[in-house]
Amino acid sequence: MKGVVVKNTGSWYQVKSADGELIDCKIKGNLRLKDIRSTNPIAVGDMVDFEMSSDIVGLISDVRDRRNYIVRRSSNLSKHAHILAANLDLTVLVATVNYPETSTVFIDRFLAAAEAYRVPACLVFNKTDLYSPDEMEYLSALQGLYQHIGYAVFCISALKTENLDDFKAFLKDKTTLISGNSGVGKSTLINAIMPATKAKTGKISEYHNKGMHTTTFSEMFELESGGYIIDTPGIKGFGTIDMEKEEMGHYFKDIFQVSGNCRFSNCTHVHEPGCAVLDAVEQQIISRSRYQSYLSMLSDTDTGKYR
Repeated sequence: MKGVVVKNTGSWYQVKSADGELIDCKIKGNLRLKDIRSTNPIAVGDMVDFEMSSDIVGLISDVRDRRNYIVRRSSNLSKHAHILAANLDLTVLVATVNYPETSTVFIDRFLAAAEAYRVPACLVFNKTDLYSPDEMEYLSALQGLYQHIGYAVFCISALKTENLDDFKAFLKDKTTLISGNSGVGKSTLINAIMPATKAKTGKISEYHNKGMHTTTFSEMFELESGGYIIDTPGIKGFGTIDMEKEEMGHYFKDIFQVSGNCRFSNCTHVHEPGCAVLDAVEQQIISRSRYQSYLSMLSDTDTGKYR
C-alpha cells in the first residue's frame, strides 16, 4: 500500500493511505535507506510504501524519491541534518520584528536553505498589532526589501486575525511547511487559519524575549480550501549543511543576479577586483544586511552555532 507520512513522533510515523485512513507505522527492519545522512530517515511529506503487520499497525518498507525537502542542522549530531519536511510546494518563515525579534541573518539563512533545496519560499511577518510606529516603519522597509528580491511577503496579526485572507488564498492547493523561531506565533497562525487543529500555543518568556518550544514533532494538517500545512518545532537557525562555499552566492537571488558581471567566474564576492557584487553593495543595489548575511554563511565554521 502507498501513503504519505503526516506525523512523525520519533520512532512512530502516522501514514495517510490512498483511501484516507490513518495508520500508525514503524520502519520495517530490512528497509534499506540510501545514503541517509539525516537523524530522521523518514520525514513528514514523504511518500512511502507500507504493509500491515497487524490490524492496526503498519510497517514502512520503502521511501519514494523526494521531489525536494528542507533541513536544519541536527541538535545533537552537528554533521547530520534533520529533515523538517519533504515534497513541498512552499515553505513559509513566520518572523517578528519584535516579541521576539527575528534577525535578518536568520531570515536570509532560511531563504538560502530554501533556495539550496529547491523549495519556493515566502515570509510572513506576524504580530503587527503590537508594533510601535518605528517598528512598523522598519517592517515596511523589510517588506520592500524582500518583495524587491522576489519573495512574497505578508504582514499579519494572527492573534487579531488581521490581513489573513490573502495569505490563506496563497496557500490554496499547496503543501506548505510553516517554520520560524519559537514564539513568533506559528501555532497561533495555524489556529487562525484552521481552528480545528487546536495547535498548542505558548507564552513568550518576558525575561529572555524568546519563545518557549511548544511543538516537539512535525505534523501535517489538511486545509479545507485545498492543500496541506506542516507545523514544525521552533528552530534556532540554519547552518550551511551540504553547501559548498563556492556556491553560496547562488542561494542569494540578488547576489546571484549580479554575480554574472564579476570579472572572475569563481569570484567569492569578498575581496576580488572587478567584483560586481561588491560594487552593487556600495551602490545600495544589494542590501548591506543581505551581504552581511552572505558573509556570515560564508564564514560559518562553528558547527554548533546555527543548529
